[in-house]
Amino acid sequence: MICDMAESSPQPSPPADHAPRAVPPAGAASEPPTAVPLTSGLLRGEILCVLALSLGAAAVSAVISFTGSITASASLAEQTANLVRPQADAARPWLDLSRQLYSLVFAFAPVVLVLYLLRRSGESARDIGFDLRRPGFDLLGGAGLAALIGAGGLVVYLVSWRLGLTVTVAPSSLNENWWQLPVLVLQAVKNGVLEEVIVVGYLMLRLDQLGWSPVRAALAGSLLRGTYHLYQGVGMFFGNIVMGLVFSWFYHRYGRVMPLVVAHALIDIVAFVGSVYLVGRVDWLPGA
Repeated sequence: MICDMAESSPQPSPPADHAPRAVPPAGAASEPPTAVPLTSGLLRGEILCVLALSLGAAAVSAVISFTGSITASASLAEQTANLVRPQADAARPWLDLSRQLYSLVFAFAPVVLVLYLLRRSGESARDIGFDLRRPGFDLLGGAGLAALIGAGGLVVYLVSWRLGLTVTVAPSSLNENWWQLPVLVLQAVKNGVLEEVIVVGYLMLRLDQLGWSPVRAALAGSLLRGTYHLYQGVGMFFGNIVMGLVFSWFYHRYGRVMPLVVAHALIDIVAFVGSVYLVGRVDWLPGA
């Protein structure tokens, strides 16, 4: 009886803190984590990470290069900045091409990161006008901006070089190969996509979300643009600030970054391809 009573008496329930939890069956889909709102701190950290992996790092490198240039024995005009250079000796063109393509592909990584971050925060490339919805407007607007900025930039470069404020810029020093011009065109497109998507589209969007005025955001982006071109000299530093202000105004006015990509790509295509045929053949253009 005593044993029967002991076995039939109720057992105390385990403490609430140690109550067993239901385990979902194997293969069952778990609920997605709750999205964290983009606070000011997260936005600032995101911007710093993106810039540290892209044009912010380029700005620091340009400052160091400029410091080395102005402390060198030769004047700025006697020094040369090679923008697209060989990555292997002339006897190994396929190795050079492989390295050129490798550097081009991975140069787009920061842009992919930006597009991913926009998607994570419930936005997309369309929010900055980086899409193909308006091809006519993008091409015509980009061509007009390229003519305006390209002509002005050439004048700034020539005048500042004559004044000794800018180094001799060699857009391309690639060896002559069948792939030389295609690589230069791809380099130009890469520059347009990388700089305009990050410095104008992404940065102005995020700074607007931080409460910055359009003027303040445009000044910050333009100063960054000028700084990562500082290795070319003082003249190109200020010239790129002006370019940044014009591009920022256009983006604020129309909300599309694609015309800026087109304009930048066209400017660099003319500079890169033109250097192949003009540098050393015309007296008014600096270069060997």
